[in-house]
Amino acid sequence: MHAQETTFSKLVQGEQQFQVPLYQRTYSWQRDELRQLWDDVQELVEDRQEGRPGSGHFLGSVVLAPERVAAGGMQRWLVVDGQQRMTTLMLAFTALRDHHRDRGSAKKAARINDLILVNTYQDNHDSYRLLPTQADREAYTACVDSLPKAGGAGNVGAAYRFFVAALADGAESGGETWVDAVESVLGECLSIVAITAAEGDNVYRIFESINNTGVGLSQSDLLRNYLFMCLPSRGEDVYRKRWLPMQELLGPAHLELLVWLDLVVGGNSRARQSEIYRDQKKRLEPLSGDEVALEAEIARFSLRADRLMRILEPAREADPGLRTVLERLSRWGGQTHYPLALHLLDLVDEGRTTASEAAEALGFAESYMVRRLFAGLSTTGSNRVFMELPKELDKDGSPAEAVRRFLSLEESYGSSEPVDYDKAPLTVEHVLPQSPAQQWFDLLAEEAADGESPQEIHNLLVHTLGNLTLSGENARLSNHPFHRKQELLDSSALRMNQQIAAQERWGRREILARADELADRAVGLWPGPSEEAVQADDEWAGWRELREILLAVPAGTWTSYGELAALIGTSAIAVGNHMAARAGLHCAYRVLTADGRIAGGFRWTDDRHSGDPKDVLEAEGVPFDENGRASKAHRLSSADLAVLVGRELPEETPAGPAAPQTGADEAGTRFETLLRANQTPEVVEGVLAALRFWEEQGGHHVYGKANETSCFPTVDAGGPGAPRALWPIGIYPVTGTAEVVFQYLKRRPPFDDEPLRRALMERFNAIDGIDLAEAKLDLRPSFPLEVFAAHAEKIRSVLEWFIHEVALAEARRPIEDDPAVF
Repeated sequence: MHAQETTFSKLVQGEQQFQVPLYQRTYSWQRDELRQLWDDVQELVEDRQEGRPGSGHFLGSVVLAPERVAAGGMQRWLVVDGQQRMTTLMLAFTALRDHHRDRGSAKKAARINDLILVNTYQDNHDSYRLLPTQADREAYTACVDSLPKAGGAGNVGAAYRFFVAALADGAESGGETWVDAVESVLGECLSIVAITAAEGDNVYRIFESINNTGVGLSQSDLLRNYLFMCLPSRGEDVYRKRWLPMQELLGPAHLELLVWLDLVVGGNSRARQSEIYRDQKKRLEPLSGDEVALEAEIARFSLRADRLMRILEPAREADPGLRTVLERLSRWGGQTHYPLALHLLDLVDEGRTTASEAAEALGFAESYMVRRLFAGLSTTGSNRVFMELPKELDKDGSPAEAVRRFLSLEESYGSSEPVDYDKAPLTVEHVLPQSPAQQWFDLLAEEAADGESPQEIHNLLVHTLGNLTLSGENARLSNHPFHRKQELLDSSALRMNQQIAAQERWGRREILARADELADRAVGLWPGPSEEAVQADDEWAGWRELREILLAVPAGTWTSYGELAALIGTSAIAVGNHMAARAGLHCAYRVLTADGRIAGGFRWTDDRHSGDPKDVLEAEGVPFDENGRASKAHRLSSADLAVLVGRELPEETPAGPAAPQTGADEAGTRFETLLRANQTPEVVEGVLAALRFWEEQGGHHVYGKANETSCFPTVDAGGPGAPRALWPIGIYPVTGTAEVVFQYLKRRPPFDDEPLRRALMERFNAIDGIDLAEAKLDLRPSFPLEVFAAHAEKIRSVLEWFIHEVALAEARRPIEDDPAVF
């Protein structure tokens, strides 16, 4: 075998083809992997634009085996390993080509197409420079060939849409010079080691040896091995006294976090968590012959481990004021503030600042994050700001200038009996309910202006600040009329709930007034930036969000103006007016009226399409009935749209296998009571028979905790070291639907393999009364519970197949995956 470091553009140049063999799994990268790669690309683009040399980025290796030479001398290669990276980069270049084409840069688009994506002078499948495995081929070629179904459901379509959206977002602020820099980085700055096998090598044996070598070493494992290789005489003592206690204190994940934070706080603000071993090794190499100096480095790690634990578990912090602000930041979530907090604790412990000064500085950190949230600004760039802060503190010595403070609104009421948020089971409550009863609509109708419906007022107000509070009585509050909610809110220990209860009614005027009051409190609690701060552009953040959502809508689906409005916080009319006035909106033709019709007066605002939008949608896979209404099965709800843009709302689903659910018998009784109260006897018997059958096959049931007690027929899989729960459907007894949970299955083996999810969809769709749109393969499409009454036997057959596939996967799982056997 021969190994050579190269770049992607050099690897694929020339007339050749890279074939993914049948034994390879399908393309499986999802948003997390794509986002990590894109973050690395953006950093390299920044280096290039700011004139920094940049170190490049090691993307990984690809293992190639030569295949026969095709007619005309084209070389074929089998991609033994590395197909995920190659497919991802090909899709990124496809999106880049289409970006150039849509903006009139035909020459740039043709260059990418001919040099990266296709073999121009070959025919049929030979024309594709990358040929994925059969299961991915149709989705991939649709993107490369710019077919109507490009960017549809599944991981390939989702990756293409991810890059289309990322390029559109970046180009809006960076212009075409930024896009050109992205192209250079993708082609020239991502380092790949190409390992080529000799002709006649057993390719499958190579694949097996690469993919069955056990658990790989983490970045901190590699660093540990390097350090103790350099401590031949002192290593055993240092490991026992320093490293092992630190490792046991932090655990593997937090140890890796510490090693990265150590680089950032030390001044390497561009450190990437995926490459901390490389950067730490480079930093420590000058000390490799000095055991005393290396021991001092490990001792420094140990001290910082204690400080990191005070950030992760604020109760460990001795100073009350500093502990309070660390607790609030911990509730805020995320790791954005970690570099600043760790550096401040360094300063406190070393006597270079006081705990109160550190607390004040962290308070500014909270304020910064809260204001960005309220302004609807992207979180992109916030991490970079906080990674730069340690260096800024060292420059001016003032810890109170860099960031902000988070403070709960309830605490601002100054109660003498503050709520214990860690123990109180508080959730966000919509005072005006998300699914209101008719009495609420009657109240809103009293406030409706000419041409304004109660539903539109509801959509405009329901998710706004003034309508939200905290409560431990969410299930009891439900969608009751306001007078009933008043009684419950008045008994709350939270003063802001008592103020709501004191209102005579709860409509538009009261919600907007409370929003103003809370906004004033927020302004007082979270200090603003200095006067010289650069002002953001004045476009409403909701319109930027709208563009992002439209870029994420898959081919073969549609949504409505109202669903978009509900997600971004405005009215359907406002969305329609904005879309009509804004030129160049991506795929605006996929937005229809609430009943699935093309809006009256629709006109094209881009240069890619013409003719009847209904014809375009039908070519993408959206059926229409004889009255010109799009199929409801292909409609995306606001919840679907939230998932597609990575803002998935928390759902009540089985998080993982565990001991029998507390109160399962009571929850099961409540589920059955709701089912009998809301469905016909035939439906009830069909559903219960299916659930009994599931138990006979070895499964069990998990129940939701919301007001509508849902049921998830669940089976446990995985070994003791990596258990997981799988469930094919969620059953909702009041709404009368069964959701097929592809959205969750795509992250759980064996159904993370896309063909298996498609097989599940095909089996359901073979049953009369079930129509799951292929374009919703990444979401949670539903079917009516009436199907259980008419086709109970067929439903049970699908459930039996599901459990059989899980059992087959478990039987194939290598014994090495189970740590309990060693």
